[in-house]
Amino acid sequence: MNKPREYLGILLQTFLMLMLGNIGFVLRSVQTDAFSVLLPLILGIDWLLLIVLPGRRVSGSAKLGLLSKGLRLIRIHRLSTAAEIVLAIVLTVRRLREGDWPSWFDSWALAVTIVVFVVAQLGILTSGALRILVTARQVKIGHYIALFFFWWMPVVNLILIEHILRTARRELYFEAAVLERDAVRQESEVCKTKYPILMVHGIFFRDWQLMNYWGRIPAELQKNGAQIFYGGQQSAQSVAKSAQELHERITQVLAETGAEKVNIIAHSKGGLDSRYAIGLLGDDMRVASLTTINSPHHGCAWAQNALEKIPASVQEWIARRYESIFSILGDTAPAFLEGVRDLTPEACKRLNSLCPLPQQIPVHCVMSEMNHINSAPFPLWVSYLAMKLYDRNVRGDGLVPIESAKLDGAVFTMVPKTKYRGISHGDMIDLSRENIRGFDVREFYVHLVQDLKKQGL
Repeated sequence: MNKPREYLGILLQTFLMLMLGNIGFVLRSVQTDAFSVLLPLILGIDWLLLIVLPGRRVSGSAKLGLLSKGLRLIRIHRLSTAAEIVLAIVLTVRRLREGDWPSWFDSWALAVTIVVFVVAQLGILTSGALRILVTARQVKIGHYIALFFFWWMPVVNLILIEHILRTARRELYFEAAVLERDAVRQESEVCKTKYPILMVHGIFFRDWQLMNYWGRIPAELQKNGAQIFYGGQQSAQSVAKSAQELHERITQVLAETGAEKVNIIAHSKGGLDSRYAIGLLGDDMRVASLTTINSPHHGCAWAQNALEKIPASVQEWIARRYESIFSILGDTAPAFLEGVRDLTPEACKRLNSLCPLPQQIPVHCVMSEMNHINSAPFPLWVSYLAMKLYDRNVRGDGLVPIESAKLDGAVFTMVPKTKYRGISHGDMIDLSRENIRGFDVREFYVHLVQDLKKQGL
């Protein structure tokens, strides 16, 4: 993005908006009839094109072009409004001191100026705000709700607006940098591995095309050459049954691609499902590598504690409600409680004894950590609180303790802490589609797959 050129264009457009906003006074002082017609026409066409045209693409992206144009319009609105206020104050003070008020000051020129100024400013403000509303994905709905309720409060509304604009601006620069980075390495196909990638989801979710479990990650991997498939197992089932579904899915992927093996990247319970398929269903010869993301290999003690304390009748009620909903959403035989029970330390201990790490398959365990309860949106902060209430000294991602994500004999990677919030269980799959300062989740996965390619996998 050419910032000097952008700023110059904003200043030029601000000057034209000042001309348009004072058109009544300008026309009053003009003596040439032709100029009196041409000037309003030119300024009016310029204003119309300014609020209607979509704007130049940014890094080849039309969406970022719209966002950039929206931010530009807001800047023009702010600068021209501020300049108009300063100009009005200066002229008023000057006239008061001199006592020389032109006869036309209270006439049609003032009325025309006010009407045109208000209409012109509302036009660019509305156009800019709508573009930001439609394209700025990092501006959350909570920001707009807060602005809706507090727009009438001085200072508070300005703080909210400034926060929205800064968030949108950061998104623009960040996403432009991502696109430029992808364009530079497009021909390198850094994620084009020998074997296809099978991404396996965790519990309480399904693989839906309209709401990808992995957020923006698969698209980023595909841009860089990866061949992506999904596990497709049900949202909640026992590890054994989920592993059987995964076993069948591996068969489908190999038949479709002609590949001999797959590289598995599995999140949460998906890591347990994958280990069961590899260790007990004969998929050790069909899996080239296993990467687990925040998987509870040794279970979650707080979850077992909750199962012991919550009455069985309440557990059954929750399970029935869950299963009825997910049966509609695509599950053929969801089993809420079976899935949860297989996440307890006792169940995971049995799994670990049955499924030791295969020597011929490289296993990589990845884990992250939340810094505090505000590191994640609802409902993850609820589970983080439950985890801390059970053991105040435990560290984890809001669902899985750090020690539970480790496996003896596997490579272990701890995601570096971010300065402000840390990385939650959901952040590791781009659940909120949020650009977290200090952690680019899409690029993190690119590096994971790039390492697989370097290993010849």
